[in-house]
Amino acid sequence: MSLIQVCVLSSFSFALYKVLAFLLQRTHGIDLDGPDRGNWLTGNITSLFEGGVDYCVHIAEKYGGVVRLHGPLGETLYVSDPRALYHMVVKDQLIFEEPDPFIMSNKLVFGEGLISTIGEQHRRQRKLLNPVFSTSNMRRLLPTLHPISDRLTSILASKLPADGSHKEIDVLPWLSRCALDGVCQGILGYPSNTLSAAENDPYPEALRKIGPLIGKLMKVRAIVPIVMKYCSPYWARKVVDLVTMPWLPTQFMADVREMRRTVETMDSASRKAFLERKAAMEAKETADPIDAACRDSNSTTSMMDIMLKANAVSSNTEQLTDAELLGQMNVMVFAGLDTTTSALARCIYLLAQHSGAQARLRSEIRDATKILEEDGGTSSAELPFDILMSLPFLDGVVKETLRLYPSLPVMARVSSKATTLPLEFPTRSRSGGYTSAVAIPEGTLAIISILAANRHREMWGADANEWRPERWLSYPLSAPSQEQEAKCSLNGDAASLSRSAPVLGVKDGVRFPGVYSNMMTFLGGSRSCIGFKFAEMELKHVLATLVLRLHFSLPTERNAQGQVKEIQWKLQAFHIPVVKSPSGDGVTPQVPLNVRLVTKDDFIS
Repeated sequence: MSLIQVCVLSSFSFALYKVLAFLLQRTHGIDLDGPDRGNWLTGNITSLFEGGVDYCVHIAEKYGGVVRLHGPLGETLYVSDPRALYHMVVKDQLIFEEPDPFIMSNKLVFGEGLISTIGEQHRRQRKLLNPVFSTSNMRRLLPTLHPISDRLTSILASKLPADGSHKEIDVLPWLSRCALDGVCQGILGYPSNTLSAAENDPYPEALRKIGPLIGKLMKVRAIVPIVMKYCSPYWARKVVDLVTMPWLPTQFMADVREMRRTVETMDSASRKAFLERKAAMEAKETADPIDAACRDSNSTTSMMDIMLKANAVSSNTEQLTDAELLGQMNVMVFAGLDTTTSALARCIYLLAQHSGAQARLRSEIRDATKILEEDGGTSSAELPFDILMSLPFLDGVVKETLRLYPSLPVMARVSSKATTLPLEFPTRSRSGGYTSAVAIPEGTLAIISILAANRHREMWGADANEWRPERWLSYPLSAPSQEQEAKCSLNGDAASLSRSAPVLGVKDGVRFPGVYSNMMTFLGGSRSCIGFKFAEMELKHVLATLVLRLHFSLPTERNAQGQVKEIQWKLQAFHIPVVKSPSGDGVTPQVPLNVRLVTKDDFIS
């Protein structure tokens, strides 16, 4: 046996030992009710994905805001109670940490970005990046999305019959390309042009592969911390070298090899783009100030440009290293690709299902562009930022879709010490009674159910599981900000503000700790999604551009057996749309819809 093989065998043996030791030392008996244990080894935690959205919501409605599940490493909590989530992501967030496999595997793939760091390093990164995602910077970035959305719409329109009839088009790959061009251009300043490129650029192709590969290799995340902790960098590389050798024929090994190639491609291309933008910024600083100002006014702004400038003016103790800056870019591009694609596809699919909502949205956008035309402005869907973000029904469509179908349905945390989790709504105990607090042992895995929280009937109403964009029209576009509340308090009218301006998702002063409209879609606290404003802006802009020119409806064509394609959304790391058997294979991601050019009858007069 070679030395490398001995090293690999030792690593896996040690991993098995640690898992068994953990299982033997774990205390059991969390006093909560829940479904039957299921499989003796894996437990019932896999049912969250096998059962889909309905199951994830059902168990929370049946058992309460904290449910006891079983996983391969013991009892697991499934949490959707607002007070419990507040403690997990805000008040006691240092107790409820992201699992080591999540942090360390992210570091291997993306480098030292926000989703790969903890403690003081994460705090320092967040402090620099929070202002980068300000509303004023979103205004500056919106023009970079205009040509991308227009190109997407023109490409789809060019595929349609001139007589106004519809054609079935799988819109998913086109929405993916649009999202990819948006994050590459808007975040990196990298012109990927995947919507119109004849040949695939290796970098965008790597970005497109990275999400599915992470999903395939999710089950081996647990051994990453052990290899990184107990193997030197030299031997860790040897382990990777061994499992990626081409003579190992299994599909798992093939996925590992593909992941390694993809990460190397992504790292090389993003590093090149980063160094080019950094060199360009440094050249501007040494150029004539007037000359540099002219170039700035004509150049395309990207998130990388804004971040580099913010880092350059920070104090030496707060500045991020090049490795940290590069890590942010990798994370932002990845986070903005599959999530945005999923949300866009779901929005278009829902509008295809609800023709009345589609007509209402189209009419709202038309009316906004008419006002701009009368004022001498644009005649297209290139709406200015403030108008785009304030359109009420567009806002309702996006918010309602993100509430019901968050791109990331669940997130995991691990308790670093024993604690007690208080609850807003009593939940069922093992004895059949109810409890308002849960004692949690150290090392307990807790799953944040974004899905169940966003559909909580006590907080969102009896129709919480229904897609109703108009529910947002009876409330302010957002909750009062801390600045607004402070100002009202100074003026002595904070109470009247809360009474006269009820906020959706808030009941008797109780709300979920999310950063976005009181829902958990983008989480809350210091580990919330920092790019949610960019994501919301991109979603609204693409939708506004598409529906103004194109009409979408569900497939109607029948195959030889008389079957019509039915789209099913599978729940994995993301929501994956497939065509159900027998009219589809039930595996290949796709969203086939009937598409045609808009006519005057598609508007509300």
